[in-house]
Amino acid sequence: MKETLAWTEYCKSLAPAIVETCAKVQVSSGPGALVKALGGALPDWKFRHAMSRGGWYRLGGIIDSHGQRVSDSLESWLENALDERDGDLAKLTDDFIDQKLYATRLVGQTHYLVASADDSTDGFLQLEIEDLQEMRVHQLFANDPTTLEELVDPRGGAEQPVPVGLPFYKFCRIQHIGAFLKRMLAQKPEPAAIHRMIDDWSKSSASNTSAYFNHWVIATREHLDRYHQPVFRAQPIATLAGEAPEFDTANDTSGLKLNEALSHFDRESGYPMAWYFHMLTTKAVPHWVAQTVVEDALAGFAYLPQRDVDVVRGWLHRPYAV
Repeated sequence: MKETLAWTEYCKSLAPAIVETCAKVQVSSGPGALVKALGGALPDWKFRHAMSRGGWYRLGGIIDSHGQRVSDSLESWLENALDERDGDLAKLTDDFIDQKLYATRLVGQTHYLVASADDSTDGFLQLEIEDLQEMRVHQLFANDPTTLEELVDPRGGAEQPVPVGLPFYKFCRIQHIGAFLKRMLAQKPEPAAIHRMIDDWSKSSASNTSAYFNHWVIATREHLDRYHQPVFRAQPIATLAGEAPEFDTANDTSGLKLNEALSHFDRESGYPMAWYFHMLTTKAVPHWVAQTVVEDALAGFAYLPQRDVDVVRGWLHRPYAV
């Protein structure tokens, strides 16, 4: 546990240099420039860009019709304004309908960067940096809202978003993934699916060929439950560009033909046993494959190394999905 806390504190110590780097690098110069700048700011770490995940947004602030900033936080402004009117949304609408206030939204993507910390499967630092642009999205109160949701994030009929300033980088988090997973175990000793995946990678031939973080990043979440106890979540995300390779094979396939299909999937993915890990995560490979692979091995058709057969057999005895 001491080592886990040490990594947590160490990662905190790296944050100021990352924040400063994000402020200096222009988004228009691309992730490569960000990686290069981080290399100068953190010379002890060789970060590389693993993947980007976009298509999300969060609520922004409020601007007026001249583009002047009214508030940095739409939610805080509304909370205070409603409190002053005893929660009366209709009165709030009447008070501001003529002022032409606009909500903004932060549209973004998350860049995942990784760097090796040691030779263990989960021994790597994962850095998340957001690439954000503030957009003016709709005029507040113009739709005569009856609920807060209709006011802050109306569906349908929205105006064309207008950029408010240039895109920018914002530091999100940096963590040692192994330390995070140990914190999960400290909270709940029964290994979660992500722990089993990491263990299976370590035992399989994939670990001899490539590092886990060359092919996966881990989206982590942490919050307090109603008893104020920490709850951890960890979800692996394949760093493959686009969808996983297609596995279009009939469910009665076995032997040589199945071996060919699995080998093709692994080659497309770039490492052995990729079919197995995608079976656990992206569901690109159906579960019947695991059963057939073990049956083939028992029948003497050994197209997988024994260590991989043992991993698959272990999953059949106690299945899990990540």
